[in-house]
Amino acid sequence: MNRQEVSEQYKWKLEDIYSSDEKWEEDFALAQKKNDFSKYSGKLGDRNVLLKYLRENDGYCKILDKLVAYAQLHGDEDRGVEKYRIMFSKIYSLFTEYSTETAFFEPEMSKLDDSYLSAIAADPDFSDYDYMIRRIIARKKHAVSEAEEKIMGMAQEIFYGYQEVFGMIESLDLPLPEIEYEGKTQKLTHGLYGIIIHGEDREKRKEAYEKFFGAYKSLQNTIAATYIGNVKSDVLASKVYKYGSCLERALATEDVDKSVYDNLLKAVNDNLSSMHRYMADRKKILGYDKQYFYDVYAPLVKGVDFKMTFDEAFDYVVEGLAPLGKEYGKLLKRGRDERWIDVYETDGKRKGAYSAACYGIHPYVLLNYQQTINEVFTIAHEMGHALHTYFSQGAQPYAKNQYTIFVAEVASTVNEVLLLKHMLSAAKDDNLKKYLLNYYLDNIRATLHRQTMFAEFEAEAHAMIERGEPLTKDNMSAVYKKLGIKYYGNDIEHDDNIAFEWARVPHFYNSFYVYKYATGITAAINIVTRILAEGEPAVKDYFGFLKGGCSSDPVSLLKIAGVDLGKPEAYRVAMREFENTLTEFEKLMGI
Repeated sequence: MNRQEVSEQYKWKLEDIYSSDEKWEEDFALAQKKNDFSKYSGKLGDRNVLLKYLRENDGYCKILDKLVAYAQLHGDEDRGVEKYRIMFSKIYSLFTEYSTETAFFEPEMSKLDDSYLSAIAADPDFSDYDYMIRRIIARKKHAVSEAEEKIMGMAQEIFYGYQEVFGMIESLDLPLPEIEYEGKTQKLTHGLYGIIIHGEDREKRKEAYEKFFGAYKSLQNTIAATYIGNVKSDVLASKVYKYGSCLERALATEDVDKSVYDNLLKAVNDNLSSMHRYMADRKKILGYDKQYFYDVYAPLVKGVDFKMTFDEAFDYVVEGLAPLGKEYGKLLKRGRDERWIDVYETDGKRKGAYSAACYGIHPYVLLNYQQTINEVFTIAHEMGHALHTYFSQGAQPYAKNQYTIFVAEVASTVNEVLLLKHMLSAAKDDNLKKYLLNYYLDNIRATLHRQTMFAEFEAEAHAMIERGEPLTKDNMSAVYKKLGIKYYGNDIEHDDNIAFEWARVPHFYNSFYVYKYATGITAAINIVTRILAEGEPAVKDYFGFLKGGCSSDPVSLLKIAGVDLGKPEAYRVAMREFENTLTEFEKLMGI
């Protein structure tokens, strides 16, 4: 579908950032002139100079945020439009210059006495920056020289290039073939593939699966080289900053203890028997002698139609999130009415869905809405991101407003779990309950089990380079296939297509992101359990978390909402949720 065919009410209103491209250019010119922070170099030991630098830096970054958001969001509307790619390239180059010019900051701060830094962190005038300064003290052993920091700042544009290359492959260059579906021949887009793979027609699922993976495999050497380059850039950065591994650096960047990562992997691996049991149940219910990966999303319960228009789906999401209170519901509606959301899949548009922040404006949400139950949950998910951003920006100063990636998936997944619980409680017949339980099992499997498997894969890919072993498309596929066997068990045929699935995961280019989906759903299940049991006190605590931004470490912020991911019990709650849901499903299905 061409973008011009979409009604304005279903397009995001980027004029809220800049009224025109010309206004963007004016701010860009202003940003070019203001980029002069070198005058503060060597003077940060003076309390007044440091405070002035931090405040001026905040003001400049607010402008950069707006420039980036406008160019990126317009570019994602149609990646084939060169103008916005050029604008984004210009602002990214300016950001690189800014990073290079401010590279002196942390090395210089790291050389200052701990007593001075601790006093600054305790000074009310520096209350916006207290947590950041405490983190600098903690990172002192990883500090590098100003020259090294400048080099790493200049290298960021190169490092980001691997993600950009994969994005171009996925959106524009991937040779997706045509497929006959619902009586007409059409291109097998990412969205259409999602519809078919969740459908009942097994032969069509197989055809789509083979064609879809065939497109990726036709570019396997290019994709492999791109991902290997991305991994090598991570390894380089971890060595420069004197970390023992890429995983250690990733965790330290967000102030997360390794026990969180270890607890997650141990809990999931210790409970894979329930996952294997679910795969065996699927095979039995579907009646297949052999079950393939194009079967694992097939509906197990038929006769339930969940097709909804976007507006119907949005209203249903608002209803399902009622336990979060009236204010939350009003904000959801405001997001739709004020056009924070870009709704439909169009030619050249970035695939998938995301929420984007722009400080001082409001969050934005990109969708590629299709009339499936998955897409209803996507609305809830992305609006969870958006309102987390809204509350954090409203409660925190600029320096503390941006919550870390570690907690980024918590609010979104709370929304999904609450919506699912609402749907289950409202179900009037056993068939609908079966359908919803099946959906919940698949949701937990995809978000907790599968993302943990992804996390194991990328940890091993990085570890191979760190051990001095070659990383190739073949040994990456071998690692992925071995993990697939461990996670899914023997009731799935582990073919060569699925061994190459690592090549189509965009989040691998944002390294050590995926495990946070798993910790996110773990936290969400714990939070929803408490909200439904305790009501208003639990909601109040949850809003305290949503307003936390990055005012403290993320594990401590989650404790406000009653979840301690530093202890095994939180993960056990999530694993029991999966097993109890599976038992209830088996009972209704008569297994």
